[in-house]
Amino acid sequence: MDTLVELNLFGRDYEQEMRPLIRAFLPNADFEVSHYEAEDEAMRLVFEKETDPLLLSCNAANDYSFCMLLMEDWFRIRVYKKGELIGRADADGVDPERKAFRNRVAREVYQILSKDTGLTLPWGILTGVRPTKLVYEAVADGQDEDEIRRAMKTEYLCSDAKTETSITIAKREHEILSGMDYQNGYSIYIGIPFCPTTCAYCSFTSYPLSKFGKLADDYLDALEKEIAFLGTCRPKKRLSTVYIGGGTPTALNEAQLERLLMTVRKHLPMDEVLEYTVEAGRPDSVTEEKMRLLKAYGVTRISINPQSMRQRTLDLIGRRHTAEQIVEAFHTARACGHDNINMDMIIGLTGENPDDVSYTLSEIAKLDPENLTVHTLALKRAARLTTERENYAGLEATGVSDMLERTVAFAKEHGYRPYYLYRQKNMAENLENVGYAKPGTEGIYNILIMEEKQTILAAGAGAMSKFVFYGEDRIERVENVKSLTDYIARIDEMIERKKTFLENNFT
Repeated sequence: MDTLVELNLFGRDYEQEMRPLIRAFLPNADFEVSHYEAEDEAMRLVFEKETDPLLLSCNAANDYSFCMLLMEDWFRIRVYKKGELIGRADADGVDPERKAFRNRVAREVYQILSKDTGLTLPWGILTGVRPTKLVYEAVADGQDEDEIRRAMKTEYLCSDAKTETSITIAKREHEILSGMDYQNGYSIYIGIPFCPTTCAYCSFTSYPLSKFGKLADDYLDALEKEIAFLGTCRPKKRLSTVYIGGGTPTALNEAQLERLLMTVRKHLPMDEVLEYTVEAGRPDSVTEEKMRLLKAYGVTRISINPQSMRQRTLDLIGRRHTAEQIVEAFHTARACGHDNINMDMIIGLTGENPDDVSYTLSEIAKLDPENLTVHTLALKRAARLTTERENYAGLEATGVSDMLERTVAFAKEHGYRPYYLYRQKNMAENLENVGYAKPGTEGIYNILIMEEKQTILAAGAGAMSKFVFYGEDRIERVENVKSLTDYIARIDEMIERKKTFLENNFT
């Protein structure tokens, strides 16, 4: 059942900052947001008189109402639950710089909701995708680890466990990136938006082959034009990594996959590439011929993703392959010479409990991949688990934090070290995704994109190029359209967008 949340903002606009924090405590929050102009003294009096009709009108009909007067260097916050005042915060002389002000407001809201719900969030007020980026920058600047710990605890209310995880990962990332000249390089992402079927949890740009496979050749025509352009974009920079993702790139048939690989070889300067990754995530898309093609064209890293080894779970989430096919696909890749294989799993999947996760881990241990990526289920708005949630009622996962602890213990026991971390909105129990690797097999592209350390040029439907401006603390994005048919029809426009951006910023 949805929790009705009214968010009333007077003065400074912090809607984007408040929504994810409130939703971390109230996962089913359905927001109604109102913005108001605010005159300092008039509004100060309204908030001091908590029975004022303006405030009462804001909180009468909803489960929760947040009334927030956010001025240049002071704020007043009132939080109501079904019309009753449950929390207030008044502060004057606050640092007006946006980040400092936001953090102070977020800490106050956190404390009110924590007291009301009895919950604490492992990541504190850090609701963004890249919680380790703060720590990475501190590590790179040579900041003392105890100072980092103090800042994470006092400024961000982060738990000790997540702080230690962040420091461990940031140090490993910094160690890896220190060995490459990433500022004088760039990477390329190529998106293949086709899948055998669409999984129930998926909200990526993905089109099932049964319905859209007839467009694959036209898509590859358009994609080749864009890849050819990308090969000319950065002539004075070194291509560091290439990542072909999706969707499921190996959902293409053998001839189409070879055409794609030939396009990459023909148009991109691959001679000095450090890492070349192709996702073969769905085992029902893996064949011996495809695995041989990937090896022959110089691919150095692949992913074969079980998500779960429980057949009932695979059936529930719409994977439409067997657990045995996962094992067969892995052995096929090994037989074809692939020696850096990642496997993804998801904790918090429909109907699972910690013992199911332990079973999946035990089956993965038998295969012994070089990388293991542990995702926490994030319920995306467009995913079938959300849009058809009545079909999954009563099948919610239990003990997700326990699941995560089991994956941490497994990784340590089997020689995997955490090397990158990221988060998504609406993740189960406010947790995270962690990439583990045996030493020397880490995915460089994953670090570059998560820490936003390098320009990444992107090709394909829904792909987003990200340009990093060193020394300016600035990142600019250039997006492609998501629609498959629009991308094919408007490929020249997609290329022109990037061309215009490059001409305006790098000439």
